[in-house]
Amino acid sequence: MQKKHIAVIGSTGSIGTQTLDIVAQRPEKFAISVLAAGSNVELLIKQSLTHRPALAIIADESKYKILKEALEPAGIATAAGAGALADAMEREDFSTVVTATVGYSGLEPTIRAIRAGKDIALANKETLVVAGELITRLLSTSPSSILPVDSEHSAIYQCLVGEDPATVDRLIITASGGPFRTHSAERLARVTVADALKHPNWNMGNKITIDSATMLNKAFEIIEARWLFGIPAQRIEAVVHPQSIIHSMVQFCDGAVKAQLGLPDMHLPIRYALGDGMRIDAPERRLTIADYSSLTFEKPDTERFPCLGLAYRALDEGGTTACTVNAANEIAVAAFLRGEISFLDIYRVIEATLGTTGFIAKPGYEDYVAVNTEARSKAQETIKKIII
Repeated sequence: MQKKHIAVIGSTGSIGTQTLDIVAQRPEKFAISVLAAGSNVELLIKQSLTHRPALAIIADESKYKILKEALEPAGIATAAGAGALADAMEREDFSTVVTATVGYSGLEPTIRAIRAGKDIALANKETLVVAGELITRLLSTSPSSILPVDSEHSAIYQCLVGEDPATVDRLIITASGGPFRTHSAERLARVTVADALKHPNWNMGNKITIDSATMLNKAFEIIEARWLFGIPAQRIEAVVHPQSIIHSMVQFCDGAVKAQLGLPDMHLPIRYALGDGMRIDAPERRLTIADYSSLTFEKPDTERFPCLGLAYRALDEGGTTACTVNAANEIAVAAFLRGEISFLDIYRVIEATLGTTGFIAKPGYEDYVAVNTEARSKAQETIKKIII
């Protein structure tokens, strides 16, 4: 493959740093043109001095002076703010964007990148959760393609290679079950932030770790799979697999099931996406089947983890329902991490927000923006009532 020039949005997060690991390992294959981060300016400076992008962007404009003073002497251009990040997607010095941000913030730059004809290595699941129909429509008239980075969707993507899409019966997305898989409802009411951040298998950022604990992360992955692979929600299911070795499965019309296995390490799906589906040699530890003689599966409990059911509600209702769910969840998770609400309150905030936020059946981009803003406000109002 020719040397690929990349922009990494969210370079200081878990996916972003692992992407840069891969770039450093294979400099003959990959080069960095743009790095962008939210507020971790110190790490962004360090990354920029190592990888020498043409442009470094910090979303937090209050940190811009620090970034500029550190990188300007090195000949690296700098910028700040969400607008600068979105504008950077139209640059001509890269062909692939790794969207590794967390939350709604990934939507606008992804849309701009698609309109500019860039390929998207997608780790920001909220892009398709919030606006899957819009993204699908944009892709239909763009040379861009989406290459999934989430381990579950990468697994499905790999299982579908060489298969006729018409023969797919169902998609089976695996879930670790998070840190509270065996907790009773009573125990869930008492869990702490520290408890929720102790994921049994994966090392992720705080937001996605909490989403895993509530299983809303899995609901989002069901929504994302619907748009990525064009499979109706009724043919997508989640199964709890505590070992996190099988990342997802595809069942076909003849009853055959294909699965992709690997250690719980995001380097593999990132590398597969960057390689456009080509296998690239890896230095990481390999899976040894003998070490995992027992792989178990359980049906998820939607009574203890009601957030999982929001996937089917959002896809059934369509429109801006998923946008509202995502906005309310971002606000609720932030409040939980600050210790303002309980773990079980996260679902209650989402449910209340769904009941008070306006619904648009056929939204355009501006409608998503408006509903996102309204839902965040409604969620904040609900949280204030809980705190009082």
